[in-house]
Amino acid sequence: MNIKVLIVEDDPMVAKFNRHYLEQVQGFEFAGWASSGDEAAKMLVDREVDLILLDIYMPHTNGLQLLSSLREQGSMVDVIVISAASDNGSIRKALQHGAVDYLIKPFEFARFQAALSAYREDHLLMKHREHLSQEQLDKLLRHSLGNEEDKAGTLPKGLAEGTLESIWNTIQQLERPVFSTEDITASAPLSRISVRKYLAFLTEAGVLEMEISYGAVGRPVYMYTVSATGHEIIAKYI
Repeated sequence: MNIKVLIVEDDPMVAKFNRHYLEQVQGFEFAGWASSGDEAAKMLVDREVDLILLDIYMPHTNGLQLLSSLREQGSMVDVIVISAASDNGSIRKALQHGAVDYLIKPFEFARFQAALSAYREDHLLMKHREHLSQEQLDKLLRHSLGNEEDKAGTLPKGLAEGTLESIWNTIQQLERPVFSTEDITASAPLSRISVRKYLAFLTEAGVLEMEISYGAVGRPVYMYTVSATGHEIIAKYI
């Protein structure tokens, strides 16, 4: 049975993109869209929902107020926050109220996919297991890129140091500070999919900063810059 997902987002275009991303991840089902916290609360009364993709900055009842209200009512619905709010207060409050993940806008599809895939594994484990072993519990409590190996500079599975170094050297040789995936693929002998995977990792690690630029037809273009601490962070990996 698919995991039913409610998208709570006041921007129709962002909600549309989130739904598009959601429908590309196996095991999930779009259960509706609410443009405000108040609308979401009404929908949750008579709609079966397993997971909420929750924005914070919304008029009237914002995302954190909705999350707090749901917990006060005893609701156990899971929440992944997707918001431009990157301040410590918002992040801490969301996590304290049980958000299972937190994505800061703008984000890459690879990060979105990783969040949903990890949630799907945890959801199935909790649903079908009466008791958990220590190993299973440790897996539930560990984030995909937040374990000690990653902090020590170990690359995630599927990434190679040589390829990462090649992409980083290409970035260093670009003549302009802002670049896209296409700028890298034009200079490095790698597929667009591979380049996006490495750029997603570099963004998650804090080496790069990313923002979305919408083209004339409304399609998002991901633009990157090296962060202020990017050179220091990349030294841990290559």
